[in-house]
Formats: sequence, structure tokens, C-alpha cells
Amino acid sequence: MPTVSPSLRNVVFISKATPGDDEFALWLAPRLEASGYTVYADIIRLEPGVRWRQELTNTLQARAVKMLLCGRDSTLSRNGVQEEIGIAEDLARELKDPKFIIPLRLERYKKVFGIGELQFIDFSNGWASGLNQLLNALDKEKVPRDSSAIRISPNWEQYRQRNGVLIKNEPEPLTSNWLRVVEIPDTIRYFSPKGAIDHAAFSKACGKFRFHGQVHERGFFSFASLDDVNAELAHIASFEITHECDTLTFVRDGYPQKNIEARESSNFVKSIFRKAWEAWAINAGLLRIEYSKDAAFHVTKDQARIGQRIPWGTQGEKHSSMLRNIARKHVWSFGVTAIPSFWPYYHFKMKSRVLFSEVSGTEAGPVLQKKGAQHRLRRSVCKGWRNKQWHGRLRAFLELLVADSAYVTLSVGSQAGIKLEAVPIFFTSPVTTDLPDIADDAAEEADETTMTGPIPDDDEDDANEA
Repeated sequence: MPTVSPSLRNVVFISKATPGDDEFALWLAPRLEASGYTVYADIIRLEPGVRWRQELTNTLQARAVKMLLCGRDSTLSRNGVQEEIGIAEDLARELKDPKFIIPLRLERYKKVFGIGELQFIDFSNGWASGLNQLLNALDKEKVPRDSSAIRISPNWEQYRQRNGVLIKNEPEPLTSNWLRVVEIPDTIRYFSPKGAIDHAAFSKACGKFRFHGQVHERGFFSFASLDDVNAELAHIASFEITHECDTLTFVRDGYPQKNIEARESSNFVKSIFRKAWEAWAINAGLLRIEYSKDAAFHVTKDQARIGQRIPWGTQGEKHSSMLRNIARKHVWSFGVTAIPSFWPYYHFKMKSRVLFSEVSGTEAGPVLQKKGAQHRLRRSVCKGWRNKQWHGRLRAFLELLVADSAYVTLSVGSQAGIKLEAVPIFFTSPVTTDLPDIADDAAEEADETTMTGPIPDDDEDDANEA
């Protein structure tokens, strides 16, 4: 068990059953925070991917100053709650705090070994009166709080609203914004120069290498062949292959021979994937725009006229979507940022973007440089776009660039390529909701890749774009 100074403990830990005690915890937690206490409950504190039981245990063992135990028979019979009681009993002895566990009686409950004699705070006759008693008890016990820096987490209310959505036991077909990677080179190679080199010139040349590479120490990783490298970088040095590795193993396990851990090797390959996508997009004539974190590539007048509908669809689908048009006296252009990812399988996430330019005659003029102006136009013009419109634009964007091909092929060598499916991944959710197929302003702006499932037979309504 971690040893922590009592003075460092400041968390009021709520031990509860899910979902039986959720309503009470969501009521109690923000009220305790309003009084200056730091509160933990497993409703919102656990991030995706975190091992929830380990997170709970570590918080209780190392940070909790008091454990508030939700008291009712259905809660106290839970194995997880009983485990937390056992940990709390050990802590009470270690911290020499016989009142470490504070039972909160929500209903009459049978005595439980170890806590049966503890004085409870009665919430069964009213939560408000129980809260007053609890606050008095915490104050009397001198539980740390900071009334000068009160912060009530918005996640409590967000969880309540999210949990209030009615789930229907009906399957729903959906379309993602992921493009599955179906083929990658089998081998990644490490190339080293034969002799001394100008490292600055080497790094610059590697950055312009048309088959892409990732510099590491005196050499670089690439999927290209030795002939590719020596043909392209002959002005820098003559290179040789000093290491080779299976690509999947390299990403998964790293490369111990050069002290490269898995996270670093994965990032190396993602970097090559990203460079290959960007080279493909530039070769397709798309306009590169740098955003805060990533580059995006937008359709230009050479690919689509203003107001032109681009047909898209497979297996008998007949749809069309605009990729450029005029709205609010500006020209907007659709584009995407492609983000490679290797979990749960290799894919590229297509993040949708909308770029606004000034109008020059009947065409687009200079791109608006002020971020505030771009932001306001996205909020006003795009807020009326339904999810199916975002989805349609992505499909039209991809089909415009690949024509009749079923794949996007990214070149990483004269004989090596990364092949992506040109149609986003389809899947079926086992449940659905009654939520409409429209996102509000904040949701659209927070993540513009609001793609959704089946497209109705009628073409999209672009009334908002006129």
C-alpha cells in the first residue's frame, strides 16, 4: 500500500454502486465542491483506457482523507464496494482515524461487518438535511477544503444529461470517418551513410525525399529500397542498409537493437504515413493549409467549380454533394486532415475542415487570414449542415480524387505503397437513440467530423449555402 503523508490527503472519496447510486452521487458531489472540497466518484473521473479498478484503488489508498459510503443493502452487497470497505478499514488503522469511513444512510440497511457500529449520517429523511449534517461532520473533522478557489466540475451535469438520453434496443447502421489501411510494406529499413556527412544538409534532403523517411541519429528509417535511396540522395552520400525489421513488429515492440521503444517506433511510422498522405494530396492538386496542429488539404477551382455537385456512392447509390460554394459573401472550400492511427487496427481518421476565402469576381480570392473571421464563418455557415452533409462531402471528396479506384495508394518507394480503402468503414451499432441527426453549434465546432449513417434517397438540401 502506498505510504502518503496525511497532510497530502485532500480527496473526499464517494464509495457507491453503479448505477444504483449515480443519481445521489451526481447530486452530492457538486454540492461538496461548492463548499470547497475535492471530490472523487467513479462516475466521471475515469478516462477512456484507464484501468478503472486500479484507478479507484490508487485514489482511495493514496489520496482519500475520508470515504463517504453510500448505505443501502443493494450497495453494500456489491463485491466492489466491499473491497473498498476493506481498503478503507486498513487505512483507518494506518492513519489512526476511526472516523475515516462515514456511512451515508440512504435507506435502512442491515449491519455489515466492520462498519456496523459506525455512526451514520441520515439522508433517508431528506437529502438536504443529510447534507447539512455531513458538512458539519466534515468541518468538525477538519477535512481540507479551499473555499477561496471553488470549482464545480461541469462533468457532473454533462454526465447527467448524457445518461438521460433514451437508448433504444434497435440496431443502427453507421458510417465512420475512418479509412481502413489494407496494405503496408512488409519491411522497414534503416539506412546509414558510408562515411562522414553534413548532417544539416542530410536532414534537409531527407525531408524532401520523395519516398519519405524518418531521421534517427546518423541515418533514417524508410520503406524505400536501397536503389531508391541511393538514386535520390546520391548528392548527400552513398547509403547502406544496416538494419531491417518487420513493420508490424517494429510498430508494436520497438527496435531494441537501436534502443528504440515502441512509442517512438510507432511515431516514426506514423510520421512516414502522414508524409506519404501529404505528398499524395499535393500531387492531386489540393491546397495545403496549416491549422494549429495539423495541415489540411482543400479542394480548389481546378477540382470543383463553385456550386458544382460532385456525384458519389456505391452499389446503386445516387448522391451528390458540393465541395465549394458561396455563403455569407465568401467562398467556402471543403478539405480534410488525415491522421494515421494504429489502434484498434491501422486506419486514417479523416477530420473535415472548411476554409473561407474572399470572393473575387465569380471565383475565390485570397484566403481569409484572420482566425477569428474563419471561426465566425464556420459557426454561422456550417451550423445548419446536417450530419449527412458532412458525410456526403467526405464521400464526394474521396471519390473526386480516386475516380473509379476503390483505393487510395500512397507511395513510399518505387515498389512499395500504403493502400487505403477509399470508402469509409461501415459498422452497425446494436442500439440507437431518439436524438435527431443534427448537431448543435458547439458540437459542430468542437469536432467538425460529425459523420453519420444511412443517407436518405433524396439528395442533400443545401438551402443554407445559398
